[in-house]
Amino acid sequence: MKQQLRRASMALVMTMVCFLAFAQKTITGTVKDSSGEAVIGASVLEKGTQNGVVTDFDGNFTIKVSGKNPIVVSYIGMKTQTVTVGNKTKLDITLEDEATSLNDLVVIGYGTVRKKDLTGSVATVNNKALAEVPVASASEALTGKMAGVQVTTTEGSPDAEVKIRVRGGGSITQSNDPLYIVDGFPVETISDIPATDIEDITVLKDASSTAIYGSRGANGVILVTTKSGKSGKVNVSYNAYYSWKKIANTFDVLDTYDYAKWQYELALLKNENDLGSYTQYFGEYQDLDLYKDIEGNDWQDVMYGRTGNTFNHNVNITGGTDQVKYAFSYAHMNDKAILLGSSYKRDNFSLKLNTKPTKRTTLDFQARYSDTDVYGGGAQDAAGAYDTDRRLKYSVIYTPIPLANLDASAGAADDDLGNLYNPVEAQRDNDMEREKKTLNIAGSFGWEVIDNLRLKTEFGYDDYNQYDKKFFGLTTYYVKNVPAGENQNMPAIRLIDTNRHRFRNTNTISYDFKKLLKSEDHSLNVLAGHEYIITKKRVNTNEAHGFPVDFDAATAWKLTSQGTPYQIDDVYSADDKLLSFFGRANYNYKDKYLLSATFRADASSKFAAGNRWGYFPSAAVAWRISSEPFMKGTKKWLDDLKLRFSYGTAGNNNIPVGQLSQTYELKTSTWVNGFTSFWAPSKTMANPDLKWETTITRNVGLDFTLFGGKLSGSVEAYLNTTKDLLIAFPVGGTGYDNQYRNMGETENKGLEITATWHAINKKNVGLDINGNIGFNKNKIKDLGAMEDFGWNSRWASTEIGQDYWLAVGQPVGQIRGYQCAGRYEVSDFERYDDKTGKWILKEGVADATPVIGTVRPGSLKIVDQPGEDGKGNGTIGEEDNVIIGDVNPDFSGGFGINARAYGFDLSAQFNFSVGNEIYNANKIEFTSTGKYQYRNMITEMADGKRWTNLNADGTLCNDPVQLAEMNKNTTMWSPYMSKMVLTDWAIEDASFLRLNTLSLGYTLPAAITKKAGINSLRFYVTAYNVFTITDYSGVDPESDCIRTTSLTPCVDYSGYPRSRSFVVGMNLNF
Repeated sequence: MKQQLRRASMALVMTMVCFLAFAQKTITGTVKDSSGEAVIGASVLEKGTQNGVVTDFDGNFTIKVSGKNPIVVSYIGMKTQTVTVGNKTKLDITLEDEATSLNDLVVIGYGTVRKKDLTGSVATVNNKALAEVPVASASEALTGKMAGVQVTTTEGSPDAEVKIRVRGGGSITQSNDPLYIVDGFPVETISDIPATDIEDITVLKDASSTAIYGSRGANGVILVTTKSGKSGKVNVSYNAYYSWKKIANTFDVLDTYDYAKWQYELALLKNENDLGSYTQYFGEYQDLDLYKDIEGNDWQDVMYGRTGNTFNHNVNITGGTDQVKYAFSYAHMNDKAILLGSSYKRDNFSLKLNTKPTKRTTLDFQARYSDTDVYGGGAQDAAGAYDTDRRLKYSVIYTPIPLANLDASAGAADDDLGNLYNPVEAQRDNDMEREKKTLNIAGSFGWEVIDNLRLKTEFGYDDYNQYDKKFFGLTTYYVKNVPAGENQNMPAIRLIDTNRHRFRNTNTISYDFKKLLKSEDHSLNVLAGHEYIITKKRVNTNEAHGFPVDFDAATAWKLTSQGTPYQIDDVYSADDKLLSFFGRANYNYKDKYLLSATFRADASSKFAAGNRWGYFPSAAVAWRISSEPFMKGTKKWLDDLKLRFSYGTAGNNNIPVGQLSQTYELKTSTWVNGFTSFWAPSKTMANPDLKWETTITRNVGLDFTLFGGKLSGSVEAYLNTTKDLLIAFPVGGTGYDNQYRNMGETENKGLEITATWHAINKKNVGLDINGNIGFNKNKIKDLGAMEDFGWNSRWASTEIGQDYWLAVGQPVGQIRGYQCAGRYEVSDFERYDDKTGKWILKEGVADATPVIGTVRPGSLKIVDQPGEDGKGNGTIGEEDNVIIGDVNPDFSGGFGINARAYGFDLSAQFNFSVGNEIYNANKIEFTSTGKYQYRNMITEMADGKRWTNLNADGTLCNDPVQLAEMNKNTTMWSPYMSKMVLTDWAIEDASFLRLNTLSLGYTLPAAITKKAGINSLRFYVTAYNVFTITDYSGVDPESDCIRTTSLTPCVDYSGYPRSRSFVVGMNLNF
C-alpha cells in the first residue's frame, strides 16, 4: 500500500511540475525612452506578484511569468506602463518621460485632475525636484521654484520660521500664511516633514482652486502628498548626509584703540567736568595709546564662530500587492548650530497603509509622528521687552577689551545691560529649551457603490504639544525689573505648556457620468461633501522667581520648587469649530472646452449666529486653443495651448477664538484693592459683530507646451480683492490693548511667468533649464472710518515710535521716519555760547533738539518737512515723519539648471528679489549711543569717518574754525544722541540674487550596482547659500526678525545670522 501511495504521489508531483512548466513562459524584451535610447535599470514586474527583474545596460530584460499575466514597467522620472502579454514572447516597450506628460495627475482639493485639464492657477513641485537637493524640511524645498510664491527663511537658526506668501497676501494685522494640507489633513506647518517623505507639493493660488477649502483658502493652499506604497517587490531607500557650516557674514566693529578713544569722547560729551565714568575702567587719557597693542576679543567669533554640523539620515520602505500597499519611513536629524550652546534635533516616523479589502472598497490608514527639540538660542521670536534673545546684538556692542570691573554695577536697572555683560555669560543667562511633539493619525473608508459612484469617509486626529522652558539669569533685564523685593536680582524661570488637539471628519460622494453620457466627447464628474473640524487648545504658563544665585538653567528647571511662584496663567481657549458643506463639478467637452464650478459654505464658531455662515462660490473655464481646426498648421511645433479664466471667493477667519464676548483668564498675580483676583479679563476687547473676511480673485492664464514637450510653461495675471478685513485695532485708553474689527479693503494684482526648457534629453546627456518670475502690487483701498494709522515694530521699545504706516491708496509695508539731511556743520551755527555751554543755530536752520537731544556741530541733521505754506516750522518733531521705505519687491522669482552626463548630475537653484527695501535696525543700533555708555560700534563710525569733537590734548573743541578743519575729511555724524532715531539712512535696497543651492552628484552604473542587489546608488556634494549679490550693507537681505504682526515686515534686528554650509551625502535604493 505504501508503495502504491509513493507512486501516486510521484505521479501527482510530476503532473503539477508539468502543469507549472506549461503555465509559465519566458518573456524577453527591450525598454527604451521616447528618443529611442535604452533605459538602464528599469523595473519589470509581473503584476500582482513580487516576481521582477531590472533591465541591463542595453535596456534588455528576461522574465518568466505565469500564464498571460501583464507586466508593469517603471523607471524614476518616467510614466509607469502596464503591458498586456497575451501570446507574445517578445516585447518592445517605450516609456514616456514624465516631464512631457500632460496626463499627469495633479492633486487638488479633495481629489485629482489631469494636468492638461486644470482650469485654475496651480503649481506643482514633484519628488524628483525635491530629491535633487537635500533640505531639512519641505518648506525649504519650495524656495525660488514657483512664480507668485515667496519663500523666505527669516533667520539662520535651525528652527527659524520659513515664511511663505502666495501672491502677496491680503490681510493687514493677521497672518498671511497659506493653508497647509498634508494628505487631506490641515496642519499648522510643513517645516517638520522631511522632504524625503514627500511625493509632491501642489500650491493652489486662485479662488477657483482654493474655494473648495472656503474659510481657510484666502491666502492660498499648499497641498502635500506623502509617499505611498506601490504593488510589487519591497523597495528600500536610504538617504544620508553630513554637513559643515560656518557663519556667512559678520559685522566689522571698532578695534580696541578706537573703542577706548570713543568712550573717552563720549564721557566728555556727557559731562566734561566728571570723567569718572571713563577713568575708572579705562585709565587716563594719556594712556590711550596703550590700547593700540591690545588685541581685542572678537565676540562674534566667540558666539557664532564655531563650525556647526548636521547629520541627517532617513530610511523609506515601500511595497505591497494589488490588495495591500504600505510605506514606512524614519528620519533623524541632529544639528549642532553655529551659535554657542545651540542645537536642534528632530525624529520623524510615518506609516501609510492602502488596502483594497474587496473589488469596490478601500481602507486606508496613516500616522505621522514628529519629535523636535531645540536647545539654547533659537530664532529671535521675542514678543515682549523682557524676552531678550538678542545674542547678535550683544556680541557686537560688548567691549572688545577684557575689563573685569565693567559689569552691571556700571549701569542703572533700566540700562540695556547687554553692553555690560560678557556675551558668553549672557548666553547662559538667556537659556531656553523647546520640546515639540506632533502626532497625526488619519483613516478613511471608500466604497464604489455602483460603477463610478464613490463614497468616502475620513477621520483624522492631530495632537500637538509644545513645552517651552526659559531661564532668566543674573545678567538679564528681566531679573532686575520684574521680580519684587527680595527676589530681585535672583534667577527666574518661565515654563509654557501648549496643548492643541484637532479632530476632523470629512465625508464625500462623487460620481463620474461617463456611462450615462455614452459619449467620449463629453466628460462630467461631480463631488459633494461635508466636513467638521473641532480644535481644542490649552496654554499653561508658570513663572517663578528668587532661585539661588548659583543656579543655572538646568538646575532651576529641575528644582522648580526652590523658586517662589510668581504667576500662573492657565488659559483654556474656547473650542474652535468649523462646519462645512461643499461641492464641485468638472465638465470637459472633447478635451477642448473645460468648465469647473465650486461652492463651499462654512460655519465658524468664531462668529456670532447672524454672521456665522460664509458662502464661497467660484467658477473657471478653459479653452484648449490647440485643439481647434484652425490650429492644425501648428501641430508640428505646438503640443498644447490652453487659455484659462477663473473668478471666485475664499474666506478668512484667522483670528483667535473668544472674540464674541469678554473672556477671562485664570491668573494668580492680578491684585484688585489689595486682594488676589484669580480671574482677569483678557487684553482684547470683545466684538460680537465680527464677520468673515473675504477675498475675491480673478485670474487669467495661458498654458503652453511646444516642440514635443521641450518647452512648457504658463503666463498668468490676477487681481485679488480682500474686503471686511479682520484687523486687531488698537484701543488705547479703554483698559484693553486692541479689538478685532472688520474694517478696510486691500488689493493685490500681478503677473506670473513660468517656463521649463528640456534642452537636451538623450540617453547619457540631459539639460533642463527652468525659471519663474512674479510681479505683485499691493494697495490698501479702504480703512473704514480712517485714512491712515501707524504701528510700532518695538525693536527699540518705544524710542522709535510708530515706524510703519498704513494709508489708503498705499501698500502694506511702508516704513515711516525722518529724512536724513546729513549732519550739522559748523556753518549752521552762529557761535558757541561759553556761558550756557551750547551752540546757537543760525536763523532758518531747523532745530532737531526734541528728537536727538542737544544739537552741536556734527549732530545728526533731519529734514524739516514743509507745511501748507511750503516751508518748515524750524523745529524737528513728529510732523516731520514721512514715508521713507517700502518693503514690497517690484518682482521676485527664481531659476535653476539641471544637467546630467554619463552618471554625473549637476543642479543649481537661484532665487532673486528686486526693488524691495529693508529696515536695517542693526545699522541704527550699532552706530548710535542712545542714552547708554560703554557699547561698541560698527566701523561705519570708525575714527576718521565719524565727526569728532576731541582735541589732541583730550579736551572738547568748541572753536568753529578748528572743528571744521578737524572734520573736513569725515563723512558721518557724531554717534552721540539721546535716543535711537530712524531716518532713511537705515532704509536700504534689499534687492539680491542668491545662488541658494549648488549640487554635484554621481550615480554608479546599473551594470555595477545590480550585481550587489542595488537598484541605484548616488553620491553627491552640495553647497548652500553659496553667494549673494546685493548692495545691502547688513548680513543678509532676507532678514525678517520682528514677526509679532504682519504690519512690521522686513526688520533686520539682531537676528540669528545665516550660515554657509557644505554637504556630502548618498542616496541608496535596493
